[in-house]
Amino acid sequence: MTYYIDIGLEVHAQLKTTTKMFSDGPTLFGQAPNTQVAPVDMGMPGTLPIINAAAIKQAIMFGLSCGASINHYCEFARKSYFYPDLPKGYQISQFNYPVVQDGIIHYLNGKESGHVRIQRAHLEEDAAKSMHNTLAAKSYIDLNRSGQPLLEIVTHPDIHSASSAIAYLKTLHNLVRYLGICDGNMQEGSFRCDVNISLRANTEQPLGRRVEVKNLNSFKFIEKAIEHEYTRQSKLIDQQQPVQQETRLFDEVSGTTKPLRSKEEAPDYRYFPDPDLPVLMITEEDINAVRETMPELPWDKQRRYQDQHQLSEYDAKILSHDIDVARFFDQVASQTQLEVKQIANWIIVELLALTNKHQVSFREIPISQDAFTELMDLIHSQVINGKIAKSLLSDMWQTQQQPSLLVEERGLAQITDPDQINQLILNVMQQSDKQITAYRSGKVQLFGYFVGQVMKASQGKANPALTNQLIKQYLDN
Repeated sequence: MTYYIDIGLEVHAQLKTTTKMFSDGPTLFGQAPNTQVAPVDMGMPGTLPIINAAAIKQAIMFGLSCGASINHYCEFARKSYFYPDLPKGYQISQFNYPVVQDGIIHYLNGKESGHVRIQRAHLEEDAAKSMHNTLAAKSYIDLNRSGQPLLEIVTHPDIHSASSAIAYLKTLHNLVRYLGICDGNMQEGSFRCDVNISLRANTEQPLGRRVEVKNLNSFKFIEKAIEHEYTRQSKLIDQQQPVQQETRLFDEVSGTTKPLRSKEEAPDYRYFPDPDLPVLMITEEDINAVRETMPELPWDKQRRYQDQHQLSEYDAKILSHDIDVARFFDQVASQTQLEVKQIANWIIVELLALTNKHQVSFREIPISQDAFTELMDLIHSQVINGKIAKSLLSDMWQTQQQPSLLVEERGLAQITDPDQINQLILNVMQQSDKQITAYRSGKVQLFGYFVGQVMKASQGKANPALTNQLIKQYLDN
């Protein structure tokens, strides 16, 4: 039987601040264990937390970007649970009065558009990192992550397929990077997701029992976890067995989820206002000050590309969707004289095709913005033609060399001397008597044959426009 799936997502975005959420501890990643820690992060007796003002501003910025309400009255709460990676025995989070409520994010899933309602986005501190050595039967705790500022972005269960979940998450991932509030580095845990999944027979029934899959840091794993949970829960319902409300972990090797613990509800965490932190009052002046610092958002950038550069809606959307692509395009367009629409075409058709072929994100491409700009300059100055440029782009990916150096080493410069091209044309025509007679008798489609032969003789280096012009002059005389 086919079931209706309801998916709600909780994303933990690590904010880009220089100090932690409630202490002056540094937030550098990849340092030696337990070296980026302040007494508050360790839960030392007598220490008091102080709210990070930069984190508040970043939360407000996110709320403004998705049309959410910014609460003027906010408070922090203690969320109590006992794990070794939580030195205080509680986490400072927000419960009844978060910074952000009731937003909306629109996304594209292929050619279909959709939207997800943001229930809330609240600030909290991260836990420490546990490392388990099963052979030695020991666990180790690295407190460097303890106290890192997080913005937890919680959706309503508005998502009904794995592909829509990924489309929303990629849109959100891009948005927080556009805003500059999170680096989005999933490998380092800067953008993690908990997935809540339930099934029901149809939309007329109430929501089913919710299963949470924790700490997913890969779009691929999130999609696999959702697909596995749908299959697992479907089988249980088909066999008339109950779906347990629980928290599960995704096993990357087997591609399955495994039980971790029974799912806690709010009463289990014994939330209460943190007595060590004052109520946070956010004024309209505070909100307006953040609004004035807002960067250009993806949908605004798309509109600018369409208005300023006369790009199609499709091209503008592709270029503006990913902040790395947009920055790359803006920098190249400002530094080369090649027509902007051609630059857009080279990025969308050729460069993005290489990222798909090599399965890397745009930020990981081995071609620098300067090298790509130089390639565009070579095309504009007619040193090389499009065919050679396409081959060069692939070589640049493999060698990380500048295009001008490759052109010089391989003798790829375009032939633009009319005398040289005319000599190539003459050589071709001397071996094409039948084709010339047929062309002059009305078979004008043979013109492409002559162009192809001349380009072949020049090893693709003859300037195409000039070659066409000179061949036409020869045949019409």
